[in-house]
This record gives sequence, C-alpha cells and structure tokens, in this order.
Amino acid sequence: MAEDSPKHIKEFWAELPRADEDFLGSIRDWKNVQIALDDEIIWLKGFTGEQAVSPEIQQLPNFLLYELRDGLLFRKDALVPSKKVRTALLWTPIDKTLRLTFPSSNHNFFGIDEKIEVKLKPSEEEQPAAALLCSIPEIKDTIIALPKFKLEKIDWIIIDDKALFLGNPLLSFPGKTFWSKDGHLLPTGFDFEFKNLSCLLQKKYNASKDQWLLWSEDGSVLNINKEDLRKLSVSSFRLTEKSQEWI
Repeated sequence: MAEDSPKHIKEFWAELPRADEDFLGSIRDWKNVQIALDDEIIWLKGFTGEQAVSPEIQQLPNFLLYELRDGLLFRKDALVPSKKVRTALLWTPIDKTLRLTFPSSNHNFFGIDEKIEVKLKPSEEEQPAAALLCSIPEIKDTIIALPKFKLEKIDWIIIDDKALFLGNPLLSFPGKTFWSKDGHLLPTGFDFEFKNLSCLLQKKYNASKDQWLLWSEDGSVLNINKEDLRKLSVSSFRLTEKSQEWI
C-alpha cells in the first residue's frame, strides 16, 4: 500500500494598496514574509498559518489575504479563485525593504490628516488603570487630608482645572481613568481602531519617549512632557492651590 502523502501546507499570499503602506509597520519584523511591488499594489507572501489569522493581519485596512492553490489565489473558504498568481515579481524580505513612512502631521489636530485618521473604539479587554484625571475643586478638601504614604508614589500635573495623577496604586477619587499602552494614555475601555497605529504614532511623535500622549474618546490628544510631572505631596498641592485662580 502506498504511503499517505504529507499533510498539505497552506501557502498564503496577500495584497495591499500602496497608499496603505504605512500600516505594514506592525508586521515589518516578520522576517519570513516576502514583499514585492506591482504598480499600485503591494504583494506579500510567506505568512505562517498563525500569522495569517493574527490580530496584526486582521486589523490592516484594505488587506486581502489569499491561499495559493495550483497557481490560483483563493480568498478564505472560497471555492472559486479570485485571480491568477502574479509572476515576474521581485521578492525581498519585508524587514529589509519596507520603509516606515508617515503623512505630514496636522498640527491643529494632532494625529489626524487627510491620509490617516486616528480613531478609538470600545474594547472588551480589561486593562489596569495607570492614570486618573480629576476635577481639582472636587478633590481639594480630600487630598490635603490624605496620609503621606498614599501620595508619595504618585506623580501629577495640572491640566486646566483638572489634575492628572499617575502611579500605582491610584488614589480613590472620582474622575476619568486611563490605561497605558506604548507610551499612550488611553481612556479605560477604549483602544485604537487599528492597534498597529500605537507604535507608529510613538515613533513619529514621541521617538525620544519623553512624553505621555493623553487621548480622548473622540481621537484628540494632548502631549504631556514627563519632565513637567512632579511628585504629589500635600505641600505641592497647596502651593498649586494658592497659585491657581480657579480655586
């Protein structure tokens, strides 16, 4: 009796418009992936089965994944091929050829321009809170009564009539909480619509990692210099209280 043939190993191809090249930054370290350019299309191949179903792939906009069968490209679970395999392409490793490029920034609305719009969306993943934004008038009487040990591990900064507290454990004050991701402070319960944007935005706008990027649910952001944060204490709070007109 003849031996069973080896289990078929799937080969995956993919295409992406060249206009969306920036989004490939999240997979440029996948050294097994090959890339080729064909007019306005970027072709990719060499994905493992695990990579083909990974969150990094699923979140790429306008990304079309195919399975190669007998020289034809099939979409997932399709019985009819979508197109023939491209020939005469020059393939190179993605980590050697892909240059991370970014659109020019819109300084009136950080992170948003005509090419990439940064959006946040509700997330089902629970993340521990790393920061708390409070109204100072609401907490001023409570904070001066707290013992020193509850304050000494907290850094803080004034934002208009609010105080942003960072540390662990956070104070039990009413306010809005944020979680930390790659140097971003995102509202708890929210994440970037395209998760790969997290690192790309940091490389573009915070390469030296000397800032926190504080996001609102509407996609607007405030950059906070880490050197402007100070240690929280009753004395530092009282000094701020005396100098601010909103108290």
